[in-house]
Amino acid sequence: MSMSTTKSGTTATVDTGRRSDSVRALFARNPVLGPTAALLVAIVFFSFATSTFANVDNFSFIVQQSIVVGTLALGQTLVILTSGIDLANASIAVFGTLLMTRLATGHLPGPVAMIVAIVACAAVATLSGLLVSRIKLPPFIVTLGMLAVMTAVTNLYSKGTTWPVPDGLLTWLGTSLYLFGRVQFTMGMVLAAVLFAVTWFVLAKTGWGRHVYAVGNEPEAARLTGIHIDRTLVSVYLVAGVIYGFAAWMALGRTPTADPNAYQTGNLDSITAVVIGGTSLFGGRGGVLGTIVGALIVAVLRSGLTQMGIDSNYQNLATGVLVIGAVAFDQATRRRSA
Repeated sequence: MSMSTTKSGTTATVDTGRRSDSVRALFARNPVLGPTAALLVAIVFFSFATSTFANVDNFSFIVQQSIVVGTLALGQTLVILTSGIDLANASIAVFGTLLMTRLATGHLPGPVAMIVAIVACAAVATLSGLLVSRIKLPPFIVTLGMLAVMTAVTNLYSKGTTWPVPDGLLTWLGTSLYLFGRVQFTMGMVLAAVLFAVTWFVLAKTGWGRHVYAVGNEPEAARLTGIHIDRTLVSVYLVAGVIYGFAAWMALGRTPTADPNAYQTGNLDSITAVVIGGTSLFGGRGGVLGTIVGALIVAVLRSGLTQMGIDSNYQNLATGVLVIGAVAFDQATRRRSA
């Protein structure tokens, strides 16, 4: 009888251990599952904690608030997947808003001004990629320096003042429409959805996407398989720069004023969204879906805590704890799978 009981207990322990390992393996294979669960928990909590959170207008407003930082995070995702980081992404986008606005104010057609600004954003980001890939400088140092350079250039170019954005194409992304006559959305939300869908497809279904993951996961192994690491890195920064240019256009749709002091924490907010979304800071793991969820988590958290009357300092504290927890979880997962 005693031996039978012992065997039953041992079997139950083994089964529990196997189930635990299976759950860990599931989360390791699908890093977006954890953030998605956290997002759902946050939505349910704030829906019960406040009387104003759970309504269609508020959810629409949350998404609208998150599209600029979310788009910056999309470009950041590409860079982080290669085991890099871009501290200059928001400053590049802010420069893009000033460039678009001033060119259009100077009687250049809106479409031309927009294209020139997006190309300029891509060129600046590509320069960072060249410094990282060719001179082998650490991405943190390169983009920290680029952040300082672009902040100074933007302030000099703007003469330290805000510039009103001419009506037309540059503010078109702020145009509101209604789905089923009830759900408000903007053209900026549509563009953001298109950018996320295209980037997801490119990362998941093309050779270039596989190369991005390979470079971030194990660069030496990638080189031995014939992947041109330097070329891949430069192309990642170039594509990220184009995305930052589109983020600049979205920002003008959100607020029709080009402000050199806008999005001062946009770089950190974008990194936060990427990390909370399950993309590893060590490269090679994560993706676009997680970044969408991460950006929404940050927006939901800020909206819910604001509606609960929580001081913004505590909101920042909560976001910081989330980031540290997400990185710690990622590191623990990598250790177990090693």
